[in-house]
Amino acid sequence: MPPRPFVPWPDKVLRTPAQPVAEITDDIRALWDEMIAAMDAMPGVGLAAVQLGVLLRMAVVDASDRRGQAVRMANPEVLHASVALRDHREASPNLPGVSEVISRPRAVTVRFMDENGIDERREFVGLWATSVQHQIDHLNGWMYFDHLSRLKRDRLIAKARKLRAG
Repeated sequence: MPPRPFVPWPDKVLRTPAQPVAEITDDIRALWDEMIAAMDAMPGVGLAAVQLGVLLRMAVVDASDRRGQAVRMANPEVLHASVALRDHREASPNLPGVSEVISRPRAVTVRFMDENGIDERREFVGLWATSVQHQIDHLNGWMYFDHLSRLKRDRLIAKARKLRAG
């Protein structure tokens, strides 16, 4: 079965904070598998459940050189972020055709519940850190362009609308 479609911007679900995952069940594991399939099909390096219309605090990240290294996270939370920043051009399948360079902490320590229901702390660096932070933004009802000035954000959204209109 193909993964569910990406929720198009400006659907209100993309602005709604997701609810915590109480426990890891077979349904949660199946949703993670669906999210990984959608992420790999983009292709992308991360995906939050809200991007598929599911308001649960779930994310997957795979910034490896080869696929199959996805980290499945429930209730991810940044515990520590580096002072050093890293610039990366970010985009979202929820607003296709546009992207912008965003500065984020180069490294983050994140606490999350893994696929076995065990609390884990892990440090992510570089593209992994960027992707984890991008997904947590989605879980909090934010989009990457919320980090831009109002002028840049408005221009980005106008460009995406123009592309969508054809």
